[in-house]
Amino acid sequence: MVRERTGLRERKKQATREALRSAALRLALERGPENVRVDDIAEAAGVSPRTYNNYFSSREQAIVAAVTADRASRVARAVADRPPGTGLADAVVDAVVEVHTDPPETGRDAMLLITTSPALRSAYVEDATSMEDALADAIVERCGDVDRTTARVLAAGVAAATRVALQEWLGAAGASPSGGLVVPTGSLPELLRTALAPLRPALDAADPRGRDQRAV
Repeated sequence: MVRERTGLRERKKQATREALRSAALRLALERGPENVRVDDIAEAAGVSPRTYNNYFSSREQAIVAAVTADRASRVARAVADRPPGTGLADAVVDAVVEVHTDPPETGRDAMLLITTSPALRSAYVEDATSMEDALADAIVERCGDVDRTTARVLAAGVAAATRVALQEWLGAAGASPSGGLVVPTGSLPELLRTALAPLRPALDAADPRGRDQRAV
């Protein structure tokens, strides 16, 4: 009975989170993100502003979450789905590139919105760290004998490298303070692979298949 109540509570929390991020994105697309208040999002989702604050710390975080909500789980699944003979470095790099360069169809308009707002660009880049826990789980599952601490360190490194690549791609460092459209520069797959390249030795060192190949 306790487990059923816990499961119901978690489902309700997830439903509330989904309602908030969907409302945030819809209102931002309709009005422009600068014209959306937290109170507006809460009202559209049918909750109180206090409840909103239990899930998101800003309107930008909620808007971006509508695009990145399943990014962590998609990366983890992509790592797990790589063929058994694929080394960890190839599995992780390919998964990160695949997920970040093939957004869901519903996210296309949202990504265009994100490029027009410095605050949304910043929130989008920072959200890259949300993949850490799910990726660490995928690394442990794939490698078998890697300890959790090592997996977390590797996942944190991947998330940080991904954040750097996204920041460069969106041109965040040179973004116009006026909030004009920032045209992404360079090839995102290439930027991701370049940023992740220094982590390849560490990823392969944690993978028994990588160690075996080096020993041959």
